[in-house]
Amino acid sequence: MIKNKIQELAANIFNEVVGFRQHIHANPELSFKEFETSKFVKEKLTNWGIEFTDCANTGVVGLIKGNKPSDQVIALRADMDALPIQEANDKPYRSKNNGVMHACGHDVHTSSLLGSAYILNQLKDEFGGTIKLIFQPAEELLPGGASIMIKEGVLENPKPNYIVGQHVMPLIESGKVGFRSGIYMASTDELYVTVTGKGGHGAQPHQNIDPVLIASHIIIALQQIVSRNADPRLPSVLSFGKVTANGATNIIPNEVKLEGTFRTLDEDWRAEAHKRMKKMAEGIAESMGGSCDFDIHKGYPFLINEEKLTANARSFAEDFLGKENVIDLDIWMAAEDFSFYSQVTDACFYRLGTGNAAKDTQYSVHTPKFDIDEDALKISTGLMAYIAVKQLGN
Repeated sequence: MIKNKIQELAANIFNEVVGFRQHIHANPELSFKEFETSKFVKEKLTNWGIEFTDCANTGVVGLIKGNKPSDQVIALRADMDALPIQEANDKPYRSKNNGVMHACGHDVHTSSLLGSAYILNQLKDEFGGTIKLIFQPAEELLPGGASIMIKEGVLENPKPNYIVGQHVMPLIESGKVGFRSGIYMASTDELYVTVTGKGGHGAQPHQNIDPVLIASHIIIALQQIVSRNADPRLPSVLSFGKVTANGATNIIPNEVKLEGTFRTLDEDWRAEAHKRMKKMAEGIAESMGGSCDFDIHKGYPFLINEEKLTANARSFAEDFLGKENVIDLDIWMAAEDFSFYSQVTDACFYRLGTGNAAKDTQYSVHTPKFDIDEDALKISTGLMAYIAVKQLGN
């Protein structure tokens, strides 16, 4: 059985995949700068005789063609970039690069896809069709490596019928995976707001136009966009995480800068909310004697898991791991540039459990203490390979 063969190959390469992960973790690189990671990936593909091309500068696209007749194509995607975080873990494989850390599990995704590539390359006589391996840069930074790879033709020649990706989830126990059909993750936009007034002495407010006060009114008023303008059945998030007012206890500054994020799950409402936020903020500032520059950096769209493909992938996971190890996911208001692929072709993005309280691996992604239970790598490579082969056979 193909399942048994994949499980055997996954077991055989497990220790090597752990080594891949630890090497990549120890040598993290920021978005669009994944030069050594890209080189590492290409070295492994070359050693295994897997053809590849470059894409989006540091991206790598491999091809494995099955020996049975079929024109079906499935893409498997992993991201490679790290985050600007100082690692707080004391492990032999901790980051060697000051201020840079694989705090989102992209080291896991890349090493796992390498393991899947090894497995699939050994089984070319067992399937038909083509498997496209997408090692993608810059998931963490707008405009997102996925959008650039798509523009450079990663979903052409050959054109995938499907694309599958996996992402670590410390909230899920190691050994389990999670799926959700339909809309799964939110769109994301970055908000950069500059409120301008007239600074001066704090003891003479009547002679000034206080941008701190204006900015405060704007922050509070904009919450009405979510609470009173959005359909209550549609999740929306508006958060400001940075406020810069370089005055002092007795100095009113000339300007205040705000930085925030807006997220939702509907493109029409997203566009409408942009207009409403800008109009409201500018109106408040003007009514109080100041001005407001409201700059929206449009980010990733919402992520949608195509229902038939996701149902198939879930069924394959239940067969590969057992039904008790496959769980349902809820909507997740974080964002992922895998969403760009999901807007173009049938996509499935699932979660790989990496949490283990006994091994202290339940810290959230994007934190200095994030780490994984490496036993998750026992299933991450084989499961993705199994989903690919089974989907090509459908």
